[in-house]
Amino acid sequence: MDFWQRYRAIDARDTRFDGQFVTAVRTTGIYCRPSCPARTPKASNVTFYETSAAAHDAGYRACKRCLPEAVPGTPAWNLRQDIAGRAMRLISDGVVTRDGVDGLAARLGYSSRQLNRILSQELGAGPLSLARAGRAQTARTLLVSTSMKLADVAFAAGFSSIRQFNDTIAEVFGMTPTALRTAGHPKAPAGSTALTLNLPYREPFDPGVFTFLAVRAIPGIEAGTSTSYSRTLRLPQGDARFRVDYDAGAPGRPLTLTIGAVDLRDLPSLLSRVRRLFDLDADPEAIDSALAGNARLAAAVAGTPGIRMPGAMDPAEMLVRAMAGQQITVAAARTALTQLAAVGRPSLSPGEGLERMFPTPAEIAGGGSAVLRGPQRRIAALLAAAAAMADGGLDFGYGDSPESLAAKLLPLPGVGPWTTGYLAMRILGAPDVFLANDAAVRNGIRALGEGTAASTADFREASPWRSYATMHLWRAAARRASGNRRSTAAHTNQGTRPAEEANR
Repeated sequence: MDFWQRYRAIDARDTRFDGQFVTAVRTTGIYCRPSCPARTPKASNVTFYETSAAAHDAGYRACKRCLPEAVPGTPAWNLRQDIAGRAMRLISDGVVTRDGVDGLAARLGYSSRQLNRILSQELGAGPLSLARAGRAQTARTLLVSTSMKLADVAFAAGFSSIRQFNDTIAEVFGMTPTALRTAGHPKAPAGSTALTLNLPYREPFDPGVFTFLAVRAIPGIEAGTSTSYSRTLRLPQGDARFRVDYDAGAPGRPLTLTIGAVDLRDLPSLLSRVRRLFDLDADPEAIDSALAGNARLAAAVAGTPGIRMPGAMDPAEMLVRAMAGQQITVAAARTALTQLAAVGRPSLSPGEGLERMFPTPAEIAGGGSAVLRGPQRRIAALLAAAAAMADGGLDFGYGDSPESLAAKLLPLPGVGPWTTGYLAMRILGAPDVFLANDAAVRNGIRALGEGTAASTADFREASPWRSYATMHLWRAAARRASGNRRSTAAHTNQGTRPAEEANR
């Protein structure tokens, strides 16, 4: 977007652009979200910044009226697969807090000096400023949404000291932490350690993502319904457990995150991964508008606005799940993964029927052969991948691009283009993946009709949102397959990789 496109957006107070850029006003020293209800400033007094961190570095503080830190994140970090997008995904996951700028740069294959130069040029702020802005946003969320002690908020948000926390909140928001905290935040029951937060998102929101996760849930590790999902999760500092609920009947249709257990140092990482799991930073209006222009997808988009692309809570786990489900149904894959879960250890923070952790690559490599059933070639491929991850020979994650992910995974036995494309969708949130050889995609195309002669076989006219086209096609294939069975479990967006890939 150029300057005048953005200026028209703020003049219209268009909520679709909240989180995608901020508006700084030189005469007030304040930056706002695009939909701020205050009077539109003169264009000559306005500077637009890609990130709030850039506005902070330029000396602006956040607007107390529109709260620009309380919006969904920008969808650009998935759309952009360049170094800036990859860095932002890692910064959101807490890499700078855990490993510093040098650790972030090493993961991306750059020197810290090069990385600082690239991010400053692309985003207007370096990695330290971007991480600091993320800490401020997390702190604001905790201050206004929970009853946590101020010291706990400081360390949960990633600050290294109370003084750093106080100084940053005062600089960014122009208020003390006590003043920023509102009087109406929810009070935790006596003796409760649970945290409850509302997760902002852009509407519309299709809750089908809950069903997608529920039918794949591994007992003891995950549980789900059509409006809720919970699981245990291994994070850098320890075990965690959370639950997300969707209430379509409540004002604002809130998504509520309840954290049953977490090391406070892991809280920013948990928040980031939950948002990625439910694709909460997506821009559904832009996606739906593009997909509706395809003759084959128009009716599906109208019937299911705001479809989401499920993410991955753990990259290594996602590879194991993808490989374990080769050429079998979702139900059979769930059975196989339930068997595999037996080699994982019990959770250190059990509760609500969730008492196990998904096994680590080392646990799978060591004990997987005793519990896995099926073709020996598939089992051998899965065990080889687990061993490679366990010994450090295979390292991939949120900081990869689709190309680097494919380069790392394609040499593995049993992994082909379908797997790397699917993992790019789930791990990286890559929005433009089209699984042309997927059997369910082909069934979905038949279910929706062939469309017009002008439509292309690879749906390139839906670019850069073909991953969401894939989600619609999976949904259409599942509905067609369910037929008269009236099985809600059939609405699962199931994909099936080509047979030749499973036999590699």
